[in-house]
Amino acid sequence: MLKFRWWSFLLLLLLGAGCGSALDAARRDVPAYTRSSEHYRSLADAEALSAYLRAGSDAGPLVSAHRGGPMPGYPENALATFEHTLRYAPALLECDVRRSRDGALVLMHDETLDRTSTGSGLVRDHTLDELRALLLKDGRGVTTPFRIPTLAEALAWAEGRAVLTLDAKDDVPPRDLVAAIRRMRAANRVVLITYTLDRLLTYHRLAPEMMISATVETPADLEALLTSGVDRSRIIAFTGVGEVHPEVIEGLHAHGIRAMLGTFGEIDGRAAHAGPVVYRALLDRGVDVIATDNVPLAARAVESYAMLPTQ
Repeated sequence: MLKFRWWSFLLLLLLGAGCGSALDAARRDVPAYTRSSEHYRSLADAEALSAYLRAGSDAGPLVSAHRGGPMPGYPENALATFEHTLRYAPALLECDVRRSRDGALVLMHDETLDRTSTGSGLVRDHTLDELRALLLKDGRGVTTPFRIPTLAEALAWAEGRAVLTLDAKDDVPPRDLVAAIRRMRAANRVVLITYTLDRLLTYHRLAPEMMISATVETPADLEALLTSGVDRSRIIAFTGVGEVHPEVIEGLHAHGIRAMLGTFGEIDGRAAHAGPVVYRALLDRGVDVIATDNVPLAARAVESYAMLPTQ
């Protein structure tokens, strides 16, 4: 009996070693992104982020949460809101960056504090300590327990969780934003938003390893991007709000570039009445990323679309 148990134990050890080798091999074969939690995304480095955001990648269609996905009780540009948004989808989290009077980078959309916080006046006229003393308000104007986060806090939170798309306002010098991201070693979880070719070229010169959102609304915009010399593997394209431009989307896809469409306003309004079918129609027309104010509904459309059989 003892002899049987000894050989059984040895056999289990050998089987365990074999299983471990197979598991290691399997891990090497998985995509560069993994599910740390149901909707968390963990990307090893800037190359993995680039692969994740390429047109046609295994990631499939995506949702982008405008201003982080605010809902009642969850204000825009707040870490608690980001976490809440990830309950619905592995969303890209769009957020806004401004500077305090003493040079700190914080998340805030408006130039002034009045609409979204318990403060008043210009963001740039307040020190970080003064901003940290304020509470954020949700979209109904209700005060929440959440405070204005710094960019560094947001980048730390995003590690192993999500990708932040950063809309830095005019008071944030590109060099300062890039330096802040590099201090946090956050190139694996950041996309830099640009609206002009000049700003795109500035960021690409400063940080050629980082992903950049380029505004490409017309065939002329597409031609300018393609002839700019910018590494196309580092680009995701924002094609505007509301109107789908098939020739632009086809041109982007031909070069492996994802196309994002903003649905805030009229399209989100139609979807609220007609349901996810409104967003699915956009996906049928080649849109790769739905940038929305209605994350739960857009997430349902993306999830159901991903489950459809391929043609």
